[in-house]
Amino acid sequence: MSQDIANTPPAPYYAVIFTNLRTAVDEGYGDMAEKMVALAAQQPGFLGVESARDGLGITVSYWKDLESIRAWKANAEHQVAQQLGHAKWYAAFKTRIARVERDYAF
Repeated sequence: MSQDIANTPPAPYYAVIFTNLRTAVDEGYGDMAEKMVALAAQQPGFLGVESARDGLGITVSYWKDLESIRAWKANAEHQVAQQLGHAKWYAAFKTRIARVERDYAF
């Protein structure tokens, strides 16, 4: 997974913030995470992604609009990954969707 800061366009756009705590099960997780980032990058409206883990995992994906987010959530391969996450990889998680009103960089 890339460790770069996402190069997003000028605001407004949307952020999907996925915060999670993992289980001890690691079987297939890394491969699926990489596959989902690659698949998300192919979706209309995808703008970028940032991810970090130090006990607590946080992945923020950026999207053009709410319709793009809905389409990604409904993607069949993404739904399989979501089901596996529920069944074996996550002890807890929360997803938040926010509109980015402004951003700035250094």
